[in-house]
Amino acid sequence: MSQANLSHRLSAQDATFLYMEREEAPMNIGSVAVFQGEISYQRFVKNIQDKLHLIPRYRQRVVPAPLNLAHPTWEFDPEFDISKHIIPVRLDPPGSEEQLRELAPRLFQGMLNRDKPLWEMYLVHGLEGDRSALVSKVHHCLVDGVSGIELLMIVLDVSPDPPPPPPPDPFRPPPIPDAITRLSDAVFDRLAESLKTTADMQTALLNSIDNPASSRSINRALETALPYFLRPGQRAPFNAPFSGQRKLAWSECSFAEVRAIRQACGGTVNDVILAILGGALSHYYEAHGMETEGQVARVLIPVNVRREDERGALGNRISMILIEVPLGLRNPIERLNAVHERTESLKRNHIADGMELAAGFLGNLPPMLQALLGSLPPPRNTLANLVCTNIPGPMIPLYSVGHLLEANYPLVPIAWEMGVGCAVTSYNQKLYFGLMADAQAAPDVDRLGDFLAQAYVELRSAAGVTPIEAAEVAAAAEAPARRPKRKRAAPAQGQPLAADAG
Repeated sequence: MSQANLSHRLSAQDATFLYMEREEAPMNIGSVAVFQGEISYQRFVKNIQDKLHLIPRYRQRVVPAPLNLAHPTWEFDPEFDISKHIIPVRLDPPGSEEQLRELAPRLFQGMLNRDKPLWEMYLVHGLEGDRSALVSKVHHCLVDGVSGIELLMIVLDVSPDPPPPPPPDPFRPPPIPDAITRLSDAVFDRLAESLKTTADMQTALLNSIDNPASSRSINRALETALPYFLRPGQRAPFNAPFSGQRKLAWSECSFAEVRAIRQACGGTVNDVILAILGGALSHYYEAHGMETEGQVARVLIPVNVRREDERGALGNRISMILIEVPLGLRNPIERLNAVHERTESLKRNHIADGMELAAGFLGNLPPMLQALLGSLPPPRNTLANLVCTNIPGPMIPLYSVGHLLEANYPLVPIAWEMGVGCAVTSYNQKLYFGLMADAQAAPDVDRLGDFLAQAYVELRSAAGVTPIEAAEVAAAAEAPARRPKRKRAAPAQGQPLAADAG
């Protein structure tokens, strides 16, 4: 990750996560990582310190433009102190996983201090089984799920004894520009952005004449989204105001079993995940006395629209689509087929492309107006029930200062009365589910986590997939080294979901 890949001023999408942030709804993403052995705090800090030149954003803070004439800029923090970002914590004996599950959301909740770079890590010692944990949080304006995985591959190592990172160039952070300089830069950048917007609109108009497909994508996206705004959806038990306190549940399953379900029933890994989530939500709704027959859960799915030349640029390059996941279907295979049919329709019609183009026009609003809109109280949410994001992760073992990463549970922000957020990531032949919840909106999120595991077993059984033992999974992980490499299949026609791990 080079400095050249990083922009100086936040994009409209990145800045939106700053504008919409609330005390009770901070915009942080991260994970709970569990490692073998007790990781030395000093060695861990030095390891990150030695790699900071590979992650320039980790030494930069957000500086707003005067009067919000432009979006904020990234400026190097002249007072950067890594000890303010990596904090040691110790669990009380016996250091159970339940204790970690209670501690992690408390560390994760709350807004990051904007007077320093927007990331923190908590190195947790005392986890039973001679293990350590790492609770990480990074502001969403800095990364999305895909760029977060790229960041993970820098922070961690692919071997227990990696070569040292390349040496850094001499680092002398420049002072943060004064208000007058920032004001003049904001005026100049805003003028340049206005000229670019005008040129882009003219280009888009000409493209719509020469290539009607782009305008059709926008039309289809708006036609698909409009009914959801006009027709309120059924609110979930956790669609409620927030307290700001967080609770966490997590689960995991064999990635080989998930792929076997996909092969037996059709669809994608992402479809399987949404079908499992639908089964869990159905059980959860019924446990709260809600009718599920004929009902759906509206799930927002982030879609990666990052181009190949944008890899390593951090920031956000996502679109969103909304999928109605059926709840009342008792047959898990029927639910999976219904989800697959819906996602395929959205892909064929390039809905994600259209939503990105439409959002791009909204992003052209003056930053002052965007900041004002972000500060206003949001309306009551009748559009969507929750966000579910699935980020393909590394399928090889990773290490930190020689310690094997055993598990990696993803954490996502929650907002707009969506009191539960579901994140899924793959790592080393497993899928890891993380359910982040507001303690007031979903005090029993652990039950939803149990239902997630139950729904997975129900779908696996219905698909006729035999449980795969851990030893078989380990053998499968080693097998690629002994087999000749196969070419990766080309993606299917249409916009692939970023959450589709295969």
